[in-house]
Amino acid sequence: MIRVLIADDEAMIRAGVRAILESDPDVEVVSEAADGREAITAARRHRPDVAVLDIRMPVLDGLSAAAEIITTMPATAVVMLTTFGEDDYVERALGGGALGFLLKAADPRELIAGVRAVADGGAYLSPEIARRVIAPYREGARTRSAEARDAVAALTDREREVLALLSAGASNAEIGRRLHLVEGTVKGHVSAILIKLGVRNRVEAAVLAHRAGLAGH
Repeated sequence: MIRVLIADDEAMIRAGVRAILESDPDVEVVSEAADGREAITAARRHRPDVAVLDIRMPVLDGLSAAAEIITTMPATAVVMLTTFGEDDYVERALGGGALGFLLKAADPRELIAGVRAVADGGAYLSPEIARRVIAPYREGARTRSAEARDAVAALTDREREVLALLSAGASNAEIGRRLHLVEGTVKGHVSAILIKLGVRNRVEAAVLAHRAGLAGH
């Protein structure tokens, strides 16, 4: 059985969460709490496998309660369940060690899936939250790709050919044979490429080529 603690200052919400969780025969709600302080006390008493905590609660908020539970009872996995999906809440919850972040408006099946996932040592984010967490990394990747394409565009056609082969792992001799150049000329092109791209070595040049989509061309 997965033993769960529910903490929310609204009794109706607690009842709804309990009903959803206990529809799963492998889940048992062992305690409820109406604020963060009660949640910590209940967690100490019952040592649940999972604590499902609302963020905004009186006396002590859910994020503070989560921090205490995670620090003093590491065997209890924490899932934040809230109406609010602000990025600051998500960052603080996940940065503090919570393994799940769910929105109250989500499909009830997500709640069961989230509790099961964190009880098994995994993590779970509502799809909406997951998209927002991933978005900055995607944006960063797009920015790096654009910068790499701009840098590669400054190379001559021949230098781009050399860079494409270099990024595929070809040696200077192999590049020379493929492009019908003497090895000394290839070395000259490689040196010029490193300078123009502002990189220190062939590995960094190859990484930039991959970001620019040049590798393999």
